[in-house]
Amino acid sequence: MSQYEQKDNSGALFVNDKREKETQPNAKGSAMIGGVEYWVSAWTNTSSKGAKYQSLKFERKDAKFDNAAEQQSEVLSDEIPF
Repeated sequence: MSQYEQKDNSGALFVNDKREKETQPNAKGSAMIGGVEYWVSAWTNTSSKGAKYQSLKFERKDAKFDNAAEQQSEVLSDEIPF
């Protein structure tokens, strides 16, 4: 069996069966856009005219790591005595 390889400009969403609050997404998954991997979250909403639609949020998979490294470097730079 071959291993799944994410192709550019594609993705997949799966039902979020661990959803406990309205603020949590109805579906979660991942996508690759321009060679960059993203986490994708989707919420099912209803417009003022009653039409159902999906609201999406994309978050770079490496963003949390980058933010943590950035915060760590700020802490280290504050501790340098000169």
